[in-house]
This record gives sequence, C-alpha cells and structure tokens, in this order.
Amino acid sequence: MARLRLDPTRQQALSVSVATGAYGLSFGALSVAAGLDVWQTMALSLLVFSGGSQFAFVGVLGAGGSAAAAVATSTFLGVRNGFYGVALADVLRPVRGIRLAWGAQVTIDESTAVALAQPHDDPEARRAGFWWTGVGVFVLWNAITVLGALLGERIGDPADWGLDAAAGAAFLGLVWPRLASRRAQAVAGISAVVALALTPVLPAGVPILVAALVGVLAGWRPSAPTEVPE
Repeated sequence: MARLRLDPTRQQALSVSVATGAYGLSFGALSVAAGLDVWQTMALSLLVFSGGSQFAFVGVLGAGGSAAAAVATSTFLGVRNGFYGVALADVLRPVRGIRLAWGAQVTIDESTAVALAQPHDDPEARRAGFWWTGVGVFVLWNAITVLGALLGERIGDPADWGLDAAAGAAFLGLVWPRLASRRAQAVAGISAVVALALTPVLPAGVPILVAALVGVLAGWRPSAPTEVPE
C-alpha cells in the first residue's frame, strides 16, 4: 500500500496546523464559560479566526468586562493581521476575487510564518506554505472549537478543571514563538508589567488595551534618515 509522502513545506504546515488547532479545545470551553453559547462560539471562530483576538475577547467577558471593552481589545490585537498582508503581497499575487478574500481570511500568524520561512527564491513553496497552513489551521481550529464548546456546556465551573487559567496559558503559547529577539522579549515584559499594575484599578479589558498601546510605543523604532545625494 502506497504511503502519502509530503514535501517538507507541507509537512511543516500540517504540523503547525495540528499544534495550533488543538488550542481550539480550550477556546471553545472558555467561550461557553464566559457566557457565549455554542453557536456564538462557532461564529466567533469562523468570522474572527484569530486565536489571540478570540482568547482576549472571551477573557475580558469572563473577567466581567463590558462587551465594548472585549471588542476593542480583540480588534486591537487583530489589527496585526492587516500588516501581514503587506509582507504576503508577493506570495498571494496574482490571486483575485473569492480566492483573494479567502486568502485574507486565513492570513494569520501561522500561515504568514510558514510562508515566509520558505526560501525567498521559491515562490511556489511560499504559496504552498501559506495555503496549507492557513486552510489547515482554519479547518482544525473550527472543528476543535465545536468540541470544546460542547465540552464546556457539560463540565460546569471551568475553575474546577483549571480552565480558568487556560486562556492566559493558551495565549502565551501562541505568542511565545514570536518572542525570538531580546527586544521582543523586553517589549512583552514591559507590557505585562503594565497590565498587571493596572488590573486592580481599571475595568476588565482596559489594562490589556493600555498594555498593548505601551507595547506598540515601546517597540516602535524611527526609520533611519534617508541621505539625499548632493
């Protein structure tokens, strides 16, 4: 019986898809525990489809924050996906129409990372990395989210199972691989300290927004001045 053999790019894409999709179990359970029903949880994964933004949304709701704070926090974290489109412009060309809209939906941390990890002079490998990862994560994330939501309806208080801390742990798991440089680690540390310091004095969700703003300011670097030839 012949065995299906995948090239390294597709193997990497599938590995990332399985690892990321597994977090959907925690998200589904936490979403129901935060007050959303199964259908709302499914819609959030299908339409938002950004793990960090989704965990932030249900985390704010679960902590007693307002819907406005939850949406603002989720949106702030989701803005980064728009910047990925700039880096992926050459990868997605000449995609148009429905395929372009689908590409925009699956432009996430993982699909961007796998695509850009391929050799710059191999556009086919970059496209394969993007599409296999993006679609793979989308399918597994949404399928496992449903399982988590159904599980969440039956387990009762999530604190009894340790799921009250799962949002933070899962979010850290998604963010940790991006903290490869000392600068990124320093910015993350500063933002975490700010969020922890403000948590006792500000409404739920607001410390995250302030910490995100501080992170943006701390991580910003002015462009080097361009020399004008004489």
